[in-house]
Order: sequence, then structure tokens, then C-alpha cells
Amino acid sequence: IVREMRVTLVRTAYSSILYEGEDFSCVLMDRHAQIVAMSRGQDHPLHIVPISWSMKAVHERFGDDIHPGDIFLHNDPYTGGTHLNDVAMIYPMFAPAPGGQTGELFLFPVVRAHWGDVGGMSPGSLSGRVTEIYQEGVRIPPIRIVERGRPNQAALDLIFANMRGPREREGDFRAMIGTCRKAAERVEALLGRYGHATLQACVSELLDRAEQRMRQRIRELPPGQYAYEAYLEGGHDHLEPLRVRASVTVSGDRVIVDLAGTSPQTAGPTNVGPAMAPTGAFTILKAFLDPGGEINSGAFRPLTVIAPEGTIVNARRPAPCGGMVEVKYCVESAVMGALSQAIAGKVTGDLKGGGNHCYVGGPDFIFYEYPAGGTGGWDGGDGNNAVRAFTESDITTIQPVEAVEQKYPLRVERCELRPDSGGAGHYRGGLGLVREVRVLAPSAQLSVLAEKSLLSPYGVCGGYGGAPNRFYVKRAGADVEPSPLPGKVSAFPLVRDDVVVMASSGGGGFGDPLERDPVRVLVDLAQGVVTPAAAASLYGVVVTDGVLDEAATAQRRRELAAERVIATLRLTSHDEAQTRIVSLDGATARRLGVTRGHVVELVNRAGAPERCWVGAVRDGASREAGVSPITLSMLGRVAGDEVEIRKLASPVQ
Repeated sequence: IVREMRVTLVRTAYSSILYEGEDFSCVLMDRHAQIVAMSRGQDHPLHIVPISWSMKAVHERFGDDIHPGDIFLHNDPYTGGTHLNDVAMIYPMFAPAPGGQTGELFLFPVVRAHWGDVGGMSPGSLSGRVTEIYQEGVRIPPIRIVERGRPNQAALDLIFANMRGPREREGDFRAMIGTCRKAAERVEALLGRYGHATLQACVSELLDRAEQRMRQRIRELPPGQYAYEAYLEGGHDHLEPLRVRASVTVSGDRVIVDLAGTSPQTAGPTNVGPAMAPTGAFTILKAFLDPGGEINSGAFRPLTVIAPEGTIVNARRPAPCGGMVEVKYCVESAVMGALSQAIAGKVTGDLKGGGNHCYVGGPDFIFYEYPAGGTGGWDGGDGNNAVRAFTESDITTIQPVEAVEQKYPLRVERCELRPDSGGAGHYRGGLGLVREVRVLAPSAQLSVLAEKSLLSPYGVCGGYGGAPNRFYVKRAGADVEPSPLPGKVSAFPLVRDDVVVMASSGGGGFGDPLERDPVRVLVDLAQGVVTPAAAASLYGVVVTDGVLDEAATAQRRRELAAERVIATLRLTSHDEAQTRIVSLDGATARRLGVTRGHVVELVNRAGAPERCWVGAVRDGASREAGVSPITLSMLGRVAGDEVEIRKLASPVQ
């Protein structure tokens, strides 16, 4: 039924973001706001899991005042929405009762679809430089948009009047209604064939089985408390890092994820409401512990997530929430880093860090794309190139060239893999992509909301990070940066023949790149995945006239290993209210090429690295790194241990 819902919406939607990009998800919910069924691999957890909160918001608002023929809309992040562009349609169904009476609420077909524009300060609504949610568009609390089969036309007129491209918005709205109606027909046929009691028993059994599977996987983990921190690129004109701290407690068959210590909510787009942090935590736990099991609310039962109110993971009005994908990814990175300490290196390099929202809009068009990046290397294989990650659904990576050029005054001039963008490692990260789009209209505007543009995806177990995301404009032969802070662009003016360049990040590497089989590096060179410069400087592979020089390679690898910066860890007191801090001696800082304020990685050979901002730089050559007890704990080290330190920098631009 849910798969048919997807096909129905693709065939009837008006906007290309739905019929080409497939940026929507479908689900069947029960009357207790539990996920019953979604399309595994097609529907996005980011869309689906928060629907439980949306359903609860509808119930709190309307109680028992829900009737056959009613339809509800919702997009409010503060009561369970994602960001304002993602509009949920909730379609209640009732089980039949004897004598033709209306029975109790049974299932709810639900569609959450990304509307290309919902109003706000820039075309497409998502912007990297907003300061409050009112700049992001129309906020829809739980509203009965159809009552007993009769549309609330006044409310619809008000909604569509405040959105760009109202014809597309209204067309997508009607396509969503048709999709829910088709699902309702299928459920009614099942009720007629098997009866309400049998179907209800099946629903309960599916949920219980998923719960049992997840509890069994959790029992296989070593009990304990594990912590890790990841960072978002906050700020408007310069980097103001935002921290997500995840403390993961494994106890018996339960997991508690506590996000206390996360940064306060910010006057920028990187905030979320109460539904997104649990979504991110659940996505990682399900992916790593039980990837083959069904995805429903039963699997969620062993998990408790604590997201302190007033932080970026549970923000209150008027904090903007356009960057909810980015915050969810950061929660996933933090939980994955913590979980890596419990699963003995069975972890993957980090991902591109968000939606990579890129809008090019003009007076009568809005082009929206969200280029995929590379996935992380893992213990046994390289990451994949320019595909959706395991935390996402199988939505489109990029829109077809023909569809873009037919619909918009744009020309796609380049679309290829991005060499050297995958993080170096024993198993390297997958590559990102490069997409160049020329503006053919007299004028347009560019808005971008992306993460990992400065703090690139991390490598694990000694692997290097992937290249950061980069979005810029080519104008008259020169590269133009559209904003002071990369990845945060709002309505940057474009002119005819400007070329918008979207370069997505690669995945983080796994393991030491000096241990990668040189033959595999040769294959990478032949395929253009790795350049000769990277092969020599990162992998230590020397090729002469197309032939591997084994002796020179062995020597080069010894030299690279000797050049690594190693320091002894010492306990030091720092003010770490915003970030983790490391103090260095002058000689170590010079070898790294860093000064106060730079970001470095303390390499963790058994999991994710710890990223620290350089604080004091002391005179001398003691080869020591002063860190806090929290940093030592997250690294699994003690004072006196040695650690490799790397400057956080991208191998490519």
C-alpha cells in the first residue's frame, strides 16, 4: 500500500521536486500515533519518524472531534514538524461498525512532502542567513483543512496566497489528497477481506516483533556510557561553532541518548523542534544494530532520547528551523561517534552533513537541488560515490539534465565525480560530485543552506576526512564567494551567464591510508578517483611511467609516517563552554601550521577523532597537547598517552 502511495504521488505531483526529486515520504500510522508501515529504502526516516509528533499535535488540538472525511495539514517544527517546507497531510480512517455506523479510528495514511516554496525572505524559503522562523515562510499548526469532505477554502486561499508558485503548491496539495485516498481504498479492501480485529492483531504483532529484534541487538552491546561531540557551522559572517553532545548509555536491552551539553538555540537556521533529535538517534541505532528489520514504532520502544528544551536540538519560537536536516545529521554524527566506542571499530566514515539545499530562483521559477555526497569508508570496503547515505531514503541524487533544462531558464554544463574528495584511508571515502549550472535568465537569486563547508566529514580509525562542501559562482572568469560564511547564502543576486557551482563533500576514510593496498591506489588513479599528487602525498604510492615502484613506495610511506605530528597528552584546565580546547607547544603548532583559533583533530585509531580548537600556544618544544578530562574520555586515552594531531583542512577546494 505504501509503495503504491509513492507511485501515485510521483505520477500526479505538479512540482519537479516531487515527481523527479521524490522529496517526500508515505506512511501508515495507527490511532496511537505509531508507525505501522513505510517503504524500507524509499521513504525517508527524516520525514516519517516525526509524524508521530505531528499526529500527537493533531490529537491534542482536536481530541475526539475527528470525523470521516476530515483531513489535516501540519508543518510547525515546534510541535513535531521538520522544517516549514515539509508539509504533512494526515488522513484519518475509521473501522466499520455493525449497522453501518462509524467505528473507531483505525489507520491514518500520511504523506509528508517538500513544497518548493512556502513563502519567506527568499525564493525556496530555505536560507542560510535567517534569524527567525517568520523569515522561512508560512507556519501551519495542526489545521483541519477538509471537514467531513468539505475543503476549508478560505484557509487554503490564505496559505497559497503567501507562497511563490501557487499553482504548483495547489497541484501538489491535490496530489497528496489523491495519494491518501488511494491508500484508504486499499485499507478498506483489507478490512472487508479480513476484518478489523484481525488487522489490528497483525499491526500489534508487527510492532512487537520489531521491538524484540531491537532489544536483542542492544543486549549484545557492552553495557556502559559512551560520549562524543560533533559541531555545526553556526554564525552569519564568521564561524561560530555549535556543539551537539551525545551521551549514549547502554543498559540491558535499553539505550538512553542524552543530549545535555548541546549548544543553546541560535538566531540562525540550524535549530530543530522536539522530533528531529530522536529521529537522528533512532536512525543511527537502527542502521548499525538492526538494518534488516522492519522500520516501525516497535523498534523505537527501547530508545529514550533526552533533548533539553531551548537548545539547538529542541528549540522554541522564534528560532528558525530551516536547517533541520543539518542538525539531524549532526546528532547522527555525535551518536555514531559515541556508538563507535561500543562496537569495536564497526563504524563508518562521516557523511556530507546535511541536505545541501541549493536554490536558484527568479520571478517565475524556483529550481531546487540537493546534491548527494560520498559515503564513508568502512571496515571492509570503500564508500560509495555521490549517492544517498544509509541515513537517508533512496530519493534522487540530482534531477535529470533534460528535466532541468526543459522547465527552467538554466543549462547544466558539467556533472561529474569530484576527484580526491573522498577521505583517504585504508578504505577511502566515496567521492562527492561537481555540478555546474548556467543562468540563462536576465537575473535570479541563489540561496544555499549546507553544512560541512568548513568542518569536513570526519574519517575514523585513523582515516582522513572528506573534502568539504563548496557552493560558489563563476562570473566573467572569476570565482565569486556568495557569502562570508561558506554554506550560508541568502538571495545572492545572479546575472545572465553566471555559473552556479555545487561541489559536494566526500565521505570520511576508514583506517590508515598508508596501509591501503598500492594496487587499489593504482586502480583509483586509472579511474580518476585519486590524482597523482594525492596518491603520493596521502597514500605514499609512487608510480613511474604508469608502473608501481614498490621500493620507492615503501620508502615514501616510511617518510610520511615519520612526518606525522605526535604529541603526549597532558591534563589541562580550559574554558570549554563552546568547544573542546587543546593547548600546544610552539614547536608542535609550527609543525602543524596552526595558531590560536585553528581546528585540529586528535586521531582515534579505534573510532571517531576528537576535534579541538587551538587555545594557548606555549613557548618551547615539549611535544605536548593539553586537553581536558572530557577530551581524554572521548578518545579513550589517559594522560601520558601519545596521539597523532592533524590540522583540519581539506585536500581539495
